[in-house]
Amino acid sequence: MLTIWLNFIVCALVILYAGSRLSQYGDIIAEKTGLGRAWIGVVLLASITSLPELANNISSIVYVNSPDLALGDLFGSCLFNILILAFLDLIYGPGPILRGADQGHILSAGLSMILLGTAAIGIAVSSRLVMPSIFNVGAFSLLIAAIYLIGQRMIFRFEKRKQAEFLKERTLKYEKVPFRDALLRFTLFALVVVAAGWWLAEIGAQISAATAWSKTFVGSIFLAAATSLPEIVVSAFALRLGAIDMAVGNLFGSNVFNIFIIFIDDLFYRPGAILASVSQNHIYTALFAIVLTCIAVVGLIFRSEKKVFRGLSWDSIAIILVYLMSVYILFQINGL
Repeated sequence: MLTIWLNFIVCALVILYAGSRLSQYGDIIAEKTGLGRAWIGVVLLASITSLPELANNISSIVYVNSPDLALGDLFGSCLFNILILAFLDLIYGPGPILRGADQGHILSAGLSMILLGTAAIGIAVSSRLVMPSIFNVGAFSLLIAAIYLIGQRMIFRFEKRKQAEFLKERTLKYEKVPFRDALLRFTLFALVVVAAGWWLAEIGAQISAATAWSKTFVGSIFLAAATSLPEIVVSAFALRLGAIDMAVGNLFGSNVFNIFIIFIDDLFYRPGAILASVSQNHIYTALFAIVLTCIAVVGLIFRSEKKVFRGLSWDSIAIILVYLMSVYILFQINGL
């Protein structure tokens, strides 16, 4: 048992290091190609930092044959990503972090809630009704893909309108780094993240077998926390540079991409529609993720003027309390 947990820690550290380097070189590539920082946070960095979830999910389905472990990781990562907002609030000195963030993030937050709700409905309906599919890809997975593509186009058009603001933002300077070197190292660290995510799926299955905890719970809590480590690194790094919108956009954008991964999972899952093959208990995780995102949206709209307790604003305190409650309830429902 000790060996399994040591492997889990080592794998998490590999993801932490490779994810941070991957994000750095992704930022270099983005700067040299002229992409705006807000777009980087919501789309590029969000996709990059979600590579562990993608790798872990494909491994969970193809190698471990555990769709519950895969979807538990995705929904749990959506929970954990919003919790990271509270961590950023704690280390952000000037005031509540959501007060300093652009209210335009409500668009990506809203898109993530729509996708989470669609996935939850898909799980509930697919277990009771025979839904149409195309090449074994379920109707709700196809709907998720369509919503994702439409939503990303909306975000792109919205961010394009603010292009003048991008030019005013403080940006990183990487004149001394050749584009070719950045691209090569980006690819290298991407492969490391994919390999670590693949290994993480096997470790998750071993933890589930050794502890008698369900794969749904292991995926929702342990794998979700480990595969969300790049989000922590990237967002904290962006915050240190004063790029609040990149930090916040990375988290909401990662949740959007996480749910899109369900469609990719369904492409690899051959027995049938993946949402019809997983535990109904994932619905609870999705609903908790929606509640946490709602709290963040309220924080973006209300914009607290000051922090109220030990460096935390009221919305961050609410996020922490709801997250802890969700872990307790998920353990009671899924743990044993």
